[in-house]
Amino acid sequence: MALVTGEDKVWLDGLIGKITRKMDGVSEKTRHKIPYTTVDGTYDDRSAGNPTGDAADGICWWTNGFWGGMMRLMHHETGNEKYNEIAQISEAKLDRGFQEFYGLHHDVGFMWLPTSVANYRVTKNPESRKRALHAANLLAGRFNLAGGFIRAWNDLEDKDTRGWAIIDCMLNIPLLYWASEETGDPRFKQIAMKHADTSMEAFVRPDGSVNHIVEFDPHQGGVVKTYGGQGYEEGSSWTRGQTWALYGFMMSYIHTGKADYLHTAKRIAHYFIANIPDSGVIPVDFRQPAEPRREDDTAAAIAACGLIEIAKAVGPYEKNVYLNAALKLLRTLDESRSDWSERSDAILQNGSGAYHAPAHHHAIIYGDYYFMEAVFKLKGNDLYLW
Repeated sequence: MALVTGEDKVWLDGLIGKITRKMDGVSEKTRHKIPYTTVDGTYDDRSAGNPTGDAADGICWWTNGFWGGMMRLMHHETGNEKYNEIAQISEAKLDRGFQEFYGLHHDVGFMWLPTSVANYRVTKNPESRKRALHAANLLAGRFNLAGGFIRAWNDLEDKDTRGWAIIDCMLNIPLLYWASEETGDPRFKQIAMKHADTSMEAFVRPDGSVNHIVEFDPHQGGVVKTYGGQGYEEGSSWTRGQTWALYGFMMSYIHTGKADYLHTAKRIAHYFIANIPDSGVIPVDFRQPAEPRREDDTAAAIAACGLIEIAKAVGPYEKNVYLNAALKLLRTLDESRSDWSERSDAILQNGSGAYHAPAHHHAIIYGDYYFMEAVFKLKGNDLYLW
């Protein structure tokens, strides 16, 4: 059942029509690619090679599951078999990531949840199950028992990252919940919940803002320090990090029913909602200076997904707080932040990877994925991939 009625329902139906028309052409054009961003309006292809020579930037690039996820969403929405075919092409290409191995890290959840787990849930393909369980074991193998966290990334130049964890990983641990649900082995869920509990304690501040990176002592446990990471500075509020936390704790609540996760997601959501500008356009960091203007539409799309899930989980007197905020974000993305023409393969045009990144306001594949996911959630007929 649709979550919106009246004028909102009319707008939603029109928006889904625009997405369907856009993806019909873009999917064919991109059939054999795994895109991350656009170059002169055309999607690039991370499966074609490593643009920087780094293993983590090619087939092991962390966003490589989102294109397959978009195809899964479109197959569920339209029933058109071509989307299933393209999703399977993308999923099979990721096998090379297992072979290369060194570029893989905590983001195997982002890579194999929207691809192999999604495929297995829909088709019961045994090869997809095998791939997803392999990825789950890789993720579980990164768990640090002393600190109670899943290690982020691999070795970085001139940095000892053995004790690092990041808020983004809250969206990877659903791979572990799925593995326990699928196999009956509780160890995956135990690791996921311990990481979530550690994240509640070490990442989420009293006001609902979150840290991006927390360094733990990898030998004894305990917090060593925090880092600003992809935000403006240490102690600031990187907006996409806020959304990884907001939606991530809701995912843990959905899989476990643990009330603390719902309460944490709501606290983060209240902070996020209180900081949404009147324009509905989300900055890269809620505590960044006014100039230079740096925005991130991907954060708006991810936030909308989490806010809608909170609205579905709370009582009727609360839900409109979250639903109305999600609608404001999605209407802004549709009406002033999207390209519905054939000039660009991407829909959202103003993503930013990090505040201090060299480039800003460009297409990023997960922006379109989460935008589509949120829109289909509003329709009430979404395919939940997490």
